[in-house]
Amino acid sequence: MLLASAALVALGALAAPAEAGRQAIAEPGAPTGGLGLRLLDIPVARVEDPRARAYIVDHVTPGMTIRRRVEVSNTSPQTQRVELYSGAASIEENTFTVTDGRGGNELSRWTRLATKLIDLPPGAKRDVEVTIAVPEAASRGERYAAVWAQVTSSPDQGNVLQIHRVGVRVYLDVGPGGEPPTDFRIDGLTVERGSGPWPVLTAQVTNTGERALDMTGSMALSNDTDTVRAGPFGVTSGVTILPGRQGRVTAPIDQPVPDGVWHAELKLRSGMVERVATGQFVLPLAADTTALEPVSGRRTLLIVVVGLAVVLVAVLAWQLVRRRRVRDRQYV
Repeated sequence: MLLASAALVALGALAAPAEAGRQAIAEPGAPTGGLGLRLLDIPVARVEDPRARAYIVDHVTPGMTIRRRVEVSNTSPQTQRVELYSGAASIEENTFTVTDGRGGNELSRWTRLATKLIDLPPGAKRDVEVTIAVPEAASRGERYAAVWAQVTSSPDQGNVLQIHRVGVRVYLDVGPGGEPPTDFRIDGLTVERGSGPWPVLTAQVTNTGERALDMTGSMALSNDTDTVRAGPFGVTSGVTILPGRQGRVTAPIDQPVPDGVWHAELKLRSGMVERVATGQFVLPLAADTTALEPVSGRRTLLIVVVGLAVVLVAVLAWQLVRRRRVRDRQYV
C-alpha cells in the first residue's frame, strides 16, 4: 500500500556536460536548469522513514514488482523536452555515485518508466509511473540506481552539448523473508581545526546493519556548568556507508564559541535508526586533532549536588514553617 508524499522537491540534482565517467549524485535540493523531479508515493510501512520521502527505498522478494510515481516539473519560461530513464549507481568512497547514460546494472535494467519523452510547457507538471520488476532468479543483496529526468540544450559556439538532469535515488534490497536490519554505531568523536575560525566535530561511524546508510543529524554544545548553549549544528550531508564499512561524519561549528570546557551531544540518524554520542573537549584546542573525552562524572555529580541542595532547602523551609505554626498555636 502506498501513500501520496507531501515532501518538498525530493531529488538528487546534477547538472553536467555530456561526458563519460562516474559522478556523485547531489543531495535533495532545488531544481536544476528549470527542471524538477520528486517522489510522490511512500509505502505505508515507511511513512516514518525520512529516506522514503526522498528516495525509492524498499525490500522485495525475487519475482516481485513495485510501482512508484514521480512528478516532473518545468520551472523555466520555455517548453522543455524531457527524457526519462533509469541509470546505474553504486556507493564508492562513502558517496552515492551515478554513471552517465542509461542502464548499466541489474536494477536499472529492471526499472521502466511509463513515459520516456515529455514536452512540458512552462510551469507544467506531469506524473510518471516507475515500475521495478525483479526477476524470479534475482540473487540476494541491495542494489542501487537512479531515475532520471533530463533536458539537453543546443550546442553553444564551442559545440559543447549541455545536459541538465535531476534524479531520484533507488535503494532496493532483494531477498527472501523480511527486510534486513539497519543499524550503526558511533565509534569515536574527535574535534579538529576547521577551514574557518571555528573547530569541526568528527564522528567515526560503522555500519553494523545490512543496508546502506545515508547519514543525517545534528550536534549541540553546552558549557561545563550547562549555563551556555550553542547550536544545533547540522552534519555535512552526502555520506553514504555500505554494510560493514566505516565513514566519517562531520559537524562544523559555524558560530563563535568562548574558550572553556564544552560538552558535545551528537545525534546521527539514517532512516528510522538514531544513535547518540557524547563527549567533552576544551577550547582553545591544544592540537590540530583531539579525541573527545567521555563525559566525566563531574557533570553528573554537579546535577546530583544541585538536586540534593534544592531538596535540602525545601526540607529546611518546611521545618521552619512547621515550627512557626506550632509556636503560634502555643501563644493563642
